Amino acid sequence: MNRRTTPRVRRRRRVLVWSLVAVLLAGAVTGGVAIWQNTYALREERVTVRHDGRLLDGVLARPQLGDGPFGLVVLVHGDGPVDATHDTFYRPLWESFAKAGYASLSLSKPGVGASQGDWQDQSMDDRAQETLAAIAWARTRPDIDGRRVGLWGASQAGWVLPKVAARDRAVQFVIAVSPAVDWQQQGRYNLLAELRRDGATQDETRTALRRRERTLRLLREGATFEQYRAAVTETDGMTAERWRFIAKNYRSNASEDLRAMRGTPTLLVLAGHDVNVDVADTEAAYRRILPPASLTVRHYPDATHSLVDDAVENSQPRLTLTAVFAPRRLYAAGFLAHQRDFVARITDRKGTE
Repeated sequence: MNRRTTPRVRRRRRVLVWSLVAVLLAGAVTGGVAIWQNTYALREERVTVRHDGRLLDGVLARPQLGDGPFGLVVLVHGDGPVDATHDTFYRPLWESFAKAGYASLSLSKPGVGASQGDWQDQSMDDRAQETLAAIAWARTRPDIDGRRVGLWGASQAGWVLPKVAARDRAVQFVIAVSPAVDWQQQGRYNLLAELRRDGATQDETRTALRRRERTLRLLREGATFEQYRAAVTETDGMTAERWRFIAKNYRSNASEDLRAMRGTPTLLVLAGHDVNVDVADTEAAYRRILPPASLTVRHYPDATHSLVDDAVENSQPRLTLTAVFAPRRLYAAGFLAHQRDFVARITDRKGTE
């Protein structure tokens, strides 16, 4: 027997239907916003650069309109296994350079993505040679103006950028984001900053410093990883590959290379919540070594080492939502505009010479 539906049942059905419609519409709008916010005014091209017998995978991101030739910003990564887009983190930056008429070139590190090799086998000099090879490759392209090539790099790139600018005097500018100058000084600062942040006791701090001094002594003695592991009980996740990488680079100091690149226009970017790098030490060294007329310093008091707003980086829900729905806002306020304006000023200055 068929049962008639009552007005109440019909009302409930209508409510359920419209609730479902509302959810679907909200999902569509939300998805549309996410897609829109992650769409950039760029033309990205996958490229391959050959260096030292290996192929390196990368991205050339050109302005959305025009045939060029465009100026070029070559990106130099910080520490770790970084791919060409830095997990899409670079795209807002590429867009800011595109607004100034510049393309961006970024390669995945050796052993990352389709790039051959192993980034942990590299010294800072190896990384500089790799960057010089990327510049040489780019200058063969008709859509790139080889006279307008600059460098952008973050963190560990602070030991690479000055080497490149010192060896290629045609490099037009350098943007150094959160760089250190002396590897060992930076390591000590980072250790103490993290201990303070984590509320370590005085005994814990003294123990950590003794362990650090023991590690440095082993490095100076050329100890193997096995010898290190036998001598230091708390290895903090150290691997044989990482030990090899540190052994190649722990003596790095950018001072001499900074002197050699004197006169290259440089933008130094420093964060107020940087537990990795002693920004006061870095700024003092750059101001001491580089001519005042060539150096611009920008401070971002609310930013972390990665130039992400501190309040965003330290809230996982907020970080995730910002990355999905407003990725340009991951960076500290004004950072992207300041990058664009610095590059544009360099272009304007060169045009009047």
